[in-house]
Amino acid sequence: MEIIKDKTFGGERPLFGIADTRLENIEITDGESGLKFCRRIEVDGSRFYGKYPLWHVEGSLITNCYFAPGSRSAIWYSNDMEMRDCTIDGPKFFREMKGLSLERVRINDADETFWNVDGLRLKDVVLHEGTYPFMNCRNVFVDGLKSDSKYVFQYCKDVEIHHADILTKDSFWECERVTVYDSVIDGEYPGWHSKDIKFVRCHIAGEQPLCYMDGVTLEDCTFDAACDRAFEDSRNIRAEIKGHIAEIKNPVSGRIHAGSIGKLTFDEFAKGRDCAVTEG
Repeated sequence: MEIIKDKTFGGERPLFGIADTRLENIEITDGESGLKFCRRIEVDGSRFYGKYPLWHVEGSLITNCYFAPGSRSAIWYSNDMEMRDCTIDGPKFFREMKGLSLERVRINDADETFWNVDGLRLKDVVLHEGTYPFMNCRNVFVDGLKSDSKYVFQYCKDVEIHHADILTKDSFWECERVTVYDSVIDGEYPGWHSKDIKFVRCHIAGEQPLCYMDGVTLEDCTFDAACDRAFEDSRNIRAEIKGHIAEIKNPVSGRIHAGSIGKLTFDEFAKGRDCAVTEG
């Protein structure tokens, strides 16, 4: 493998098409498409400042690197990429990709990040600010995520999440086949219009959780005191709730059991009354 180290590159496409190359302590300055249409590359201890530095890259390992705000839209249309111990300050990273793994990565502007990624694995990742990360992702595995970005995990399929702390609204909208373990989901309207969603040992906070769903399962979950109008118009519910839930409204079908229930409402707008609700 060829090694390029301790160099600075700028302008248009300075390293276009390189293959079987390791880059150490390099700097990509202002310009565009520093590494494009590359194959089998490693990049360590390097800094990226220009736009679109890693597009159409096949097979890469990125470690101990920094991506500045100006490196927006840095990594698109690239497959089989592993990134570790990096800091990203630019928005709109990671789009239209297959086979992407991140470990110990902090993204400080997560705006429109992780769009249309198939085969995404995250380990101990932090997302800060921005909107709509994970849009339309498929085959996702997460172990360790801290996020205060808005509208996370929308239109996703086949997702497994462990040990996440998610502060947002409208999380997990119109998703299919999602399981979340040992996590905190804090924010209004989680899970709306989704199908086959399961929460295990999770804490759910925020208004109107888990509404308009088809197939929602809860095992040993807890609810914040502000969780009102839960399960509205949801069907095929299987929920075991530890402790108290403030309000359940118009569940359609299934079974809900809680330690205690503050208020149970079936009003004239209920679409069915085949849900067994018990407490104690």
